[in-house]
Amino acid sequence: MSLSNILNNWSHYRRGAEEGGHHDYEHRWTMAINLDKCIGCNACSVACYSENNLAVVGKAKFDKGQAMHWMRIERYFDESEKEFPDSGASFLPMMCQQCGAATCEPVCPVAATYHTPDGLNAQVYNRCIGSRYCSNNCPFRVRYFNFYSYYESSWPEPLNLQLNPDITVRDKGVMEKCTFCVQRIRVAKDKAKMADRRVIDGEFTTACAQVCPTSAIVFGDTMDKDSQVAKLWKKQQVERVVTKQNKSNSELRGYRIFEELNVDPSVMYMERVRDTEI
Repeated sequence: MSLSNILNNWSHYRRGAEEGGHHDYEHRWTMAINLDKCIGCNACSVACYSENNLAVVGKAKFDKGQAMHWMRIERYFDESEKEFPDSGASFLPMMCQQCGAATCEPVCPVAATYHTPDGLNAQVYNRCIGSRYCSNNCPFRVRYFNFYSYYESSWPEPLNLQLNPDITVRDKGVMEKCTFCVQRIRVAKDKAKMADRRVIDGEFTTACAQVCPTSAIVFGDTMDKDSQVAKLWKKQQVERVVTKQNKSNSELRGYRIFEELNVDPSVMYMERVRDTEI
């Protein structure tokens, strides 16, 4: 769509997923994360390292702000005034939210990041010039820059044999981030195309969802109305928007991070349920 058409149809362009969206998607890959099930074990982030050939930068570089991880587990304490809170920590897995109206895309001077027909914020590594504008514009802080050629020391022989052949190893000077395991998406779509059928819900999933010991992460296509994630989104997110004034409905726990920014994230979280009565 041209800029003039966007300006003339601005209200339509800014429609969120619960309103039907603006983009003409083939799929809309999304996640639903139940924070009541998340135990903060970090199995998801470890699987992400393994699946996507992420280098371990070490403590010294991490302390300098040169972290390299596509997802992290954030910890929050409701009773911050206590040294040992009674209710424990709340855990929240944070990865690229694959926004429908991503703020990282329009600021890239070389269009290295763009929107795919699958609803993903893709990253073209051999086009990226490392301006880091996308990182500055990301409200979730989930884009990471390769300050060094980390691969030179991260996988000495024979550890190089563990690298995923479906994923490139990135060099210094480029941005990278979570892709919703796009390599798995491509394999599933290719198989479905050769069999002349649609992608079946559950025939593949992301690495983080696959290893989660409590099944806190549900991944799928919300355009498939029969998929598990679509049903969760409809119940928890869409109904919450419709009945957000009804404070008594405790079952509608779904929300999206920074929803007020209107970036249309593809990750929906379900609030942790706690018994606060003493």
